[in-house]
Amino acid sequence: MDEITQVVRDYVVREYIEEGDDRQITETTPLISGGIVDSFSMVSLKRFLERKYHIQIPDACATPDAFDTVKSIVELVRRFQNAPAASICPP
Repeated sequence: MDEITQVVRDYVVREYIEEGDDRQITETTPLISGGIVDSFSMVSLKRFLERKYHIQIPDACATPDAFDTVKSIVELVRRFQNAPAASICPP
């Protein structure tokens, strides 16, 4: 597991999984559609990622689909690390 994947997974487990909840969070676990992350939590996660990786994720790109799995979140972070936001998101 690479560093970004580990950081995202650990954050989700630490912040959104209740103690005693035995759900395993993998790269493909549905987070939003599975009820683990709600819209308020998604904003907190977005802000965490922006600070941690020194990126800006425009609200237009912070969609439920983009934040539904660890894998999709990692892909989003990598895109913003490698390209300006204007070239990634629709206007």
